[in-house]
Amino acid sequence: MSANHDPQASRASLAAAALAAIGVVYGDIGTSPLYALKEVFNHGHVEFTPENMLGVLSLVFWTLTVIVSFKYVALILRADNNGEGGLIAMLALASTAVKDKPRLRNVLLMLGIFGTAIFYGDGVITPAISVLSAVEGLEVAAPGLHRWVLPLTLLVLTVLFAAQRFGTAAVGRYFGPFTAVWFAVLALLGLMHIVQNPAVLTALSPHHAIGFILRHPGTAFFALGAIVLCVTGAEALYADMGHFGKRPIRMAWFFWVMPALVLNYFGQGAMLLAHPENIKNPFYEMAPTWALYPLIGMATVATVIASQALITAAFSVTKQAIQLGYLPRLRILHTSVKSTGQIYIPFVNWGLYAGIVLAVVTFGSSTKLAAAYGIAVTTDMLITTVMTFFVIRHAWGYPWLLCVLATVFFFVVDALFFAANAVKILDGGWFPLLIGGFMFTLMMTWKRGRALMADRLRDDSIDLRGFLESVFLSPPLRVPGTAVFLSAEKDVTPNALLHNLKHNKVLHEQNLFVTVQHHEVPWIGFDRRVQVEPLGHDCWQVTLHFGFKNDPDVPEALQQLVGRGCQLDDMETSYFLSRDIVIPSVGSGMALWREKLFASMHRNAAAAADFLNLPTNRIVELGSKIEI
Repeated sequence: MSANHDPQASRASLAAAALAAIGVVYGDIGTSPLYALKEVFNHGHVEFTPENMLGVLSLVFWTLTVIVSFKYVALILRADNNGEGGLIAMLALASTAVKDKPRLRNVLLMLGIFGTAIFYGDGVITPAISVLSAVEGLEVAAPGLHRWVLPLTLLVLTVLFAAQRFGTAAVGRYFGPFTAVWFAVLALLGLMHIVQNPAVLTALSPHHAIGFILRHPGTAFFALGAIVLCVTGAEALYADMGHFGKRPIRMAWFFWVMPALVLNYFGQGAMLLAHPENIKNPFYEMAPTWALYPLIGMATVATVIASQALITAAFSVTKQAIQLGYLPRLRILHTSVKSTGQIYIPFVNWGLYAGIVLAVVTFGSSTKLAAAYGIAVTTDMLITTVMTFFVIRHAWGYPWLLCVLATVFFFVVDALFFAANAVKILDGGWFPLLIGGFMFTLMMTWKRGRALMADRLRDDSIDLRGFLESVFLSPPLRVPGTAVFLSAEKDVTPNALLHNLKHNKVLHEQNLFVTVQHHEVPWIGFDRRVQVEPLGHDCWQVTLHFGFKNDPDVPEALQQLVGRGCQLDDMETSYFLSRDIVIPSVGSGMALWREKLFASMHRNAAAAADFLNLPTNRIVELGSKIEI
């Protein structure tokens, strides 16, 4: 019997995938116990009483259940885009489903891109608060070490970001086992204190949460702003679906991650009921004195793994945004010869690092950063819920009432958490919103600028077929080899061809006019990669199709033309590109400052040749100016 049909092999494969998912998918949510519960009581909004403690624990349990188990694991994981997840995948799915409703589609695109922009704010806050909260354990072990917390945090983060260029393949295989051990430690720490005060388990009943809300509605509202920190990283469940699949993610959650988190939170609660004075840092106060330093070391490694997963996600999201046309081309390096998903983007890496250092230095403690954290998390949660409605209604075609029932409950819950964090905007929530607003401005400016460039090129363009017909009435000298002319617009004469004929007065034996199109689906297979139309005189119009997770490789794709009337020899093929220079001008395009911003982004974008994987020794670039 083959391994494919061997139940034992299948179970082993599923267990291995679930273990790997624990390391990557649940790293962020696994570090929330370091700071979530203490933030509920640290701001003075919630008075520490046994009744309030049980109410807060009940809210924590039911938040994990409703947001993670019901919303993400049961519902959102179903909304896959050809097996891929994440906000951009859902955005592509939702926008495609309503393409016959252009106004609604534009609103959804704006909403989805804003959510993606906010993700970068999350990408700055998560490593900062996670690593800082881990290192703050030193204050519990020895209060005199307080002055070393910030320097050590910055040192750990600097090493983490400096190591990104080497890739994660070498250490990535240890992420799953280590994080699984980390969750076991969380569970063990919690059990130690639950055994001493098992009455805390009554908080599993929702009546404690409901009673807390009814007795202190205003207090409960403020408490929600901190309680939501227990589900930070829930978006990673959906975003990493393409790497692991739904079943391993679900299995890891229900059988390992959720039980460990609940035991730890309830253990903190049990310890605080006996020792309310430990509220400043209940996580580390749970540990025996002899285990404190090892626990600080483990927590630091766990937060580094959580940060690593988010940094990797930032690289992936940026690449997808580039290919969907919302960001300029950036230098992308592959750190693994086996996995195309393992990439390193220097600009994003050091941009995140600069933002994180600024956050750590500006806020100075995990408590102050917590106020900034919630707004980023709840904004993305709310946008995901809105997108889900349009996916299940318009892409899946479910009845309107069923779609409303499936999403309105989660929308109300997300809106409550968002509102509870919105009141903290002045206390730190402005920071991720500032980052998100900056990224949103860049993304929309780039998209609009590219559209203006395309319009201007189209207005000034010459029809390719008509131009070739006129050229071949009195053909120029034909030289050996193949010329590949890259053009953003199909059926338009590339400027590079015009310049080549004007200055060199020759035409190659074979001429390919290639347009690269990126689509709102994750993957496009080789069977649908190439479209070719013969134009006569050994000239072809070629369209190459890539999904937003494909690596665009033009030479590799063009090899599919062999045997279809076109013979390609790598050493006899030259690639002609137009290097456009954007000239901002006052007019009906964008505000002048946005046009100048777009011109700067365009000027500093990575070379198209690198992005399209063109051989550097076979490229000819010819410049032209475009006024927008």
